[in-house]
Amino acid sequence: MSAGDGRGPIVVGVDRDPSKRLALAWAVDEADRRGLPVRLVHAQGVPTGGYRSGEVRPSWEEWNRTLHEEGAEVLKEAVAFVESRRPSVEASTVLAEGEPAWVLREEAGNASLVVVGSWHLSTRRELFTSAAVALPLTAHAPCPVVVVPEPEHITQEPAYFVVGVDGSAHAAAAVDLAFEEAALRGAALRALYVWHPPLLGVLDEDAAVRECRRVLSETVAGRTATHPDVELHHEVVRGHPVRALTEASEHALGLVVGTRGHGGFTGMLLGSVSQGVLHHAHCPVITVPV
Repeated sequence: MSAGDGRGPIVVGVDRDPSKRLALAWAVDEADRRGLPVRLVHAQGVPTGGYRSGEVRPSWEEWNRTLHEEGAEVLKEAVAFVESRRPSVEASTVLAEGEPAWVLREEAGNASLVVVGSWHLSTRRELFTSAAVALPLTAHAPCPVVVVPEPEHITQEPAYFVVGVDGSAHAAAAVDLAFEEAALRGAALRALYVWHPPLLGVLDEDAAVRECRRVLSETVAGRTATHPDVELHHEVVRGHPVRALTEASEHALGLVVGTRGHGGFTGMLLGSVSQGVLHHAHCPVITVPV
């Protein structure tokens, strides 16, 4: 299902825990702002856990039937949530077998955005739990991925978005989406170029910072004409990109970054920056591929 003009739906991963609804709420509100439908996806993995040694496992057929009944109920409750929150948003459902990251990656092929939740798992838990979908999804999805943390933080007034800029084409795509998101909400936009000086230093630090400002200005040039209502702030800051972007977005509506590229984040792939902010940011993080 897609919008009447051919734009893809907003795909959202639905958790079986009804208390974890912030990602779903974000997706439904975004769909309402953009005039898009939502596609609610609940993915079921394989029956490899949950049984003690020596226990008799249920038959495959019984397990499969029970799992599908539970999944159908999860989606039914999610549809009711959508209808209650934004009655004008059209919703469809997908109940799929497989790892959530793989299922959502397949659904991303025809999506405008994919939205998932995040519970700030440790690095070890991120690696060893099938519920952790954010990192593999952002690495491979062909559309922007939004990771919404739990619980929700308090935004600052006036409201603003933050976008990371590094001078690459990937950063330019992130800037485009950041302007769009800010315009949809009547918010301001902080465009940050984080200068991460090399270990051996530079001969002329002032010249390096001026070059950062030039690249930042060129990257955001022309967007204000398309979105004249968005108040834009250019900022060049020195430090580690993950820490600087995380701190800048502490009270933001969202943080937008590209998933690849290098440029101003000297010696660092922007992919490593996007992974870092996914672990540490307390606002929704939108990663944008090119």
